[in-house]
Amino acid sequence: MKAIIFSSILFLFCVNMSAQNNMDKVLDKLETQTSFYGDIANTIWNYAEMGYQEEKSSALLQKTLKDEGFSIKTGVAGMPTAFIAEFGSGSPIIAILGEYDALPGLSQQAVPEKKSAGNKAGHACGHHLFGTASVAAAISVKQWLQENNIKGTIRFYGCPAEEGGSGKVYMTRDGLFNDVDTVLHWHPGAENEANPGAALANKSAKFRFHGISAHAAGSPEKGRSALDAVESMNYMVNMMREHIPQESRIHYVITDGGKAPNVVPDFAEVYYYARHNNRDVVIDIFDRIVNAAKGAALGTDTTMEFEMIGGTHELLPNLTLQEVMYKNLAAIGGYSFDAQELKFANEISKSLGQKELDTSFTEGVVPYTENSVAYGSTDVGDVSFTVPTVGMGAATWVPGTPAHSWQAVAAGGTSIGTKGMMIAAKAISATAIDLFSNTELISKAKAEFEARRGSDFKYIPLLGDRKPALNYRD
Repeated sequence: MKAIIFSSILFLFCVNMSAQNNMDKVLDKLETQTSFYGDIANTIWNYAEMGYQEEKSSALLQKTLKDEGFSIKTGVAGMPTAFIAEFGSGSPIIAILGEYDALPGLSQQAVPEKKSAGNKAGHACGHHLFGTASVAAAISVKQWLQENNIKGTIRFYGCPAEEGGSGKVYMTRDGLFNDVDTVLHWHPGAENEANPGAALANKSAKFRFHGISAHAAGSPEKGRSALDAVESMNYMVNMMREHIPQESRIHYVITDGGKAPNVVPDFAEVYYYARHNNRDVVIDIFDRIVNAAKGAALGTDTTMEFEMIGGTHELLPNLTLQEVMYKNLAAIGGYSFDAQELKFANEISKSLGQKELDTSFTEGVVPYTENSVAYGSTDVGDVSFTVPTVGMGAATWVPGTPAHSWQAVAAGGTSIGTKGMMIAAKAISATAIDLFSNTELISKAKAEFEARRGSDFKYIPLLGDRKPALNYRD
């Protein structure tokens, strides 16, 4: 009996050792490919293409995957720069998300001072790193499946226009995730963490007012100002802030307010976001914003229409998957700055008004906690209500750097961004391999997913049935 028990223990030990050796091999190989994937990320960083305009960025990632034997479906869900890459067959099907759109007006050189690179946009959210690391992970897992003769399918989803365009919502709405078992993703940031994510649900729209032009001094009584309507709407919405849940967020920009002060503007446009950590609250707030727009049009004797641009759900956490992701990230750990990177980081830190650079956020991993606070929004939220989803963050920026800043763009174009990106690639690869190796984890994650989502849940996209807003950055 003792011999049988000993043999069983020895067998399990050998299996675990073999699995660990395989994992170490995968991670070591990724490390040797840092320069290769760094070049891809830097190329996309230089492209700096905005949402639904990421033609070159999408093409480069597609070519990288195709060269590794992935089959490619392009232009999915009515979006020319969206694609799905796949390798393998059968279950489980594990998906990895990748993004590659830049933000307008944030052109920046890879230097520790605000200095434009002369582009229309900049990668202030690190999506050049996001897309590249996810591709690296997909390829790494594909090679592991091949080398170990493992059954299953690895998929990469090329997701355009995350920044306001809600690209993944159209993918979700078209059922492109319906056969997927689990989804893995990550995001660039200022620290290494793998805690359950949170995000605000979001509805966005462009409100357009039409008036009557006239000479602003010679015959103002004949004019009806569309800009007056925009300003009236904004005033009413700003008063509304006192009477909505304090966790809510409303922001807007006037995208067109007229062309000359001496001409009464006959057209004006304002672009609005409404956010909250509960989609039902967002729907209510947005409806009130629409009423403010209607009132503004009535009061200024103008007309109004609005176009839905985006709409996303909040994130649905999955602790089963999160614990696996955290375990892998904690084992991989962070990274240290070399002398040149440290000099760059200190200068960036000073530009942020920090007294001292805290390198613990890049060198280590934030301790695990199930408590998270939502600030921004992501179209990953809609995916998370369709399939068990897990994410993480990697330190691709100098600690303390806020997203959507010139400092984030600058660091993303340096080796600091590349180092953080490769940590993400390793953690995602390791997590996917764990799930392929132990499908009971997938079953457990699905059970948790169903319990959290609720048996009566019905997916309704917040942006309705509109087609992708391909020109929303024009």
